Amino acid sequence: MSKMNLPNKLTIFRIVLIVPFILLLLGEGSGWKWFSAIFGGIMEYVDYIALGVFIVASLTDLIDGKIARKYNLVTNFGKFMDPLADKLLVSAALIALVEMDRIPAWIVIVIISREFIISGFRLVAADNHVVIAASYWGKFKTVFQMVMVCLLIADIPKLRLVTEIVMWVALALTVVSLVDYLIKNKNVMLEQK
Repeated sequence: MSKMNLPNKLTIFRIVLIVPFILLLLGEGSGWKWFSAIFGGIMEYVDYIALGVFIVASLTDLIDGKIARKYNLVTNFGKFMDPLADKLLVSAALIALVEMDRIPAWIVIVIISREFIISGFRLVAADNHVVIAASYWGKFKTVFQMVMVCLLIADIPKLRLVTEIVMWVALALTVVSLVDYLIKNKNVMLEQK
């Protein structure tokens, strides 16, 4: 087995970062004594530390894909794990934000449901030897979801209106990108073996 290349290491690093990110994000209201002992003096900044971890994890997504394509380091492991790492990171963040009462659960259900539907579609497509490329709608959706998560974590009172607008745009793009994806790839589901 060949050595793990840099893009794949970055993907694994992104998955590993989910653990400290969630611990930091949920730790303050968890009642964990060890959390207070470690972060007692900087408790008011813990959300910002969590935000920093989320941004670093999100940037690894941007970097690993560029490196893989530029240096021809695309692997089956990367094709499988990269989108999975993204879904795990965003889903973990959104579920934690529901717990913190910063986003309605129904919005998170719509966003996560879209990811399950697209993943199922991709599995069927792969079984039929069809490669489905990411659309611009999907890319816009990802950008707005990441910005939305960052704003919700930061929870800055003066940016509440901006946060609300970004949340609704992210939700709209989630639905639009799903509909676009289903329409463009409807033949995948209609094909018979």
